[in-house]
Amino acid sequence: MDRFKRVKRASILGIIGNVFLSIIKGVIGFITNSQAMIADSFNSFGDVFSSFMTYIGNRISSKEADEDHNLGHGKAEYIFSLLISIVMFLTAIIVIKNAILTYINKTPINFNYYLVIVCIITILVKFSLFLYTNSIYKKDKNILVKANSKDHRNDCFITTLTLVSSICGIYGYYIIDILIGITIAIWIGYTAIKLFIESFDVLMDKSIDDSTKDEVFEIINRHKEIEKVNHFNSTPVGYKYQISFTIFVDGNLSTFESHDIANSLEREIEKEIDEVYLTVIHVNPVTKNKKK
Repeated sequence: MDRFKRVKRASILGIIGNVFLSIIKGVIGFITNSQAMIADSFNSFGDVFSSFMTYIGNRISSKEADEDHNLGHGKAEYIFSLLISIVMFLTAIIVIKNAILTYINKTPINFNYYLVIVCIITILVKFSLFLYTNSIYKKDKNILVKANSKDHRNDCFITTLTLVSSICGIYGYYIIDILIGITIAIWIGYTAIKLFIESFDVLMDKSIDDSTKDEVFEIINRHKEIEKVNHFNSTPVGYKYQISFTIFVDGNLSTFESHDIANSLEREIEKEIDEVYLTVIHVNPVTKNKKK
């Protein structure tokens, strides 16, 4: 199964799981007036949107390069992850607003043991989805799957807090429910901001990271005939990078010999460094005394 099929399956499972969870959380949350559970249901509904965006973004980014998009459609992953982050942040604001209004209006919570049951079901479902999507992210390095995986992991933590607030409700400590509802919202907002920054960096053509750049130069340094390198540039192409730079070689070499060095270097970099999609090398001569 290739990269895009794995992401497609993960997004479909995410949609199904989150629709189920958002419905049962919403019903129980509104019946009991638990702000923590209502916040959790909003979070799951946002995850439905995230999984759907993952599906659409993955479908677009899987398209091959064409005349209008010479480097492919890989950046679609980051455009859709940006949309996911914005919706997550708006969800956080709505949840905080509702929790504050509940506190001001002194609306009581009608405790129900179904709150506990829903929390346990959510933790089991979300932990299973986290393990699945995290394994796919480690294999494919897809930012959309990364966003989904973090959502699932965060939801395990968030729903555990909801479970705590539900238990506290038995003893009448309803203020804890309000505080946990706000805590959940802050967590959602924090995750949204991190995802936004990561997506924004790629869309603004952030350079390749230093560790990968060092790997490139380690390969370049194997070629002793290369005397100097400059004009190193990198551009994100989806989850990979296009890199370009100029090498300086002995000007007494033939055109074929100097370009064979560049071609060999391009193949090595693209074979050994998964983050590199395309390598473009310009060759300049170094002036030396002519061979006799």
